[in-house]
Amino acid sequence: MQANAEKRREEIVAAVRAEGKVRVTELSRHYGISEVSIRKDLEILETEGHLARVHGGAVGVEKMYVSMDLSERFKTNAAAKRAVAARVAELIEDNDTIMMNAGTTLAYVLRALKGKRNISIVTNSLPNANEAALYSSFHVILLGGELDSKYQFTHGPDAERQIERYHATKCILSVDGISPEAGLTLYYANEAALARKMIESSTSVIVAADGTKLGRSAFARITDVGKIDTLVTCGAEGSAAKAALSELGIRILEA
Repeated sequence: MQANAEKRREEIVAAVRAEGKVRVTELSRHYGISEVSIRKDLEILETEGHLARVHGGAVGVEKMYVSMDLSERFKTNAAAKRAVAARVAELIEDNDTIMMNAGTTLAYVLRALKGKRNISIVTNSLPNANEAALYSSFHVILLGGELDSKYQFTHGPDAERQIERYHATKCILSVDGISPEAGLTLYYANEAALARKMIESSTSVIVAADGTKLGRSAFARITDVGKIDTLVTCGAEGSAAKAALSELGIRILEA
């Protein structure tokens, strides 16, 4: 019975990704089970970050996420982000210099790093710079440049030239998609070039991405997956994309 439920939920996730939305009544009819059971499935899948429930059904998180403001994004899939952040923090040592882009997952990473000492943070994210500034043992460099007022990050040629003046021991990136075919991708093209510069200016590259990002591709390509050293994820057990990335030699840590 449990195996059947898991298979049904996998099929529901696939339907949401293909169609963008599903309806409770149609799923109930298709599987021959009650609408109450379908709603329970959708509740579980929402908790795991695969979809967002709406009246009468559910929609894909990709479509919802791209239109969210920062505070909404911060709350989305928060448990998975905390788990990933805690695992990333284990990879950071005292005296590291870290480059970070503007993903909300990285705010959780900064909180998980608060016990580390003498950490230098280079970031283009205003919220993440403010978060890092709360900890006296962190030295924060906020990249200048053009400002994306909605998502509060800097970008453009000035920011990219500034990165060239620094070198980091580690780069920690939050991405919207990672797959062997599409590589590392973001929703917004104006941050992709900056993230690419961060990779080029770092000794090692860590990608922090929960299981919903694996196998997904977003609009703007940063680079191919061969440029990263470690992927920290969670909720990706049994994922075909995870297996494919592992076969390419990427170290994958499950939170």
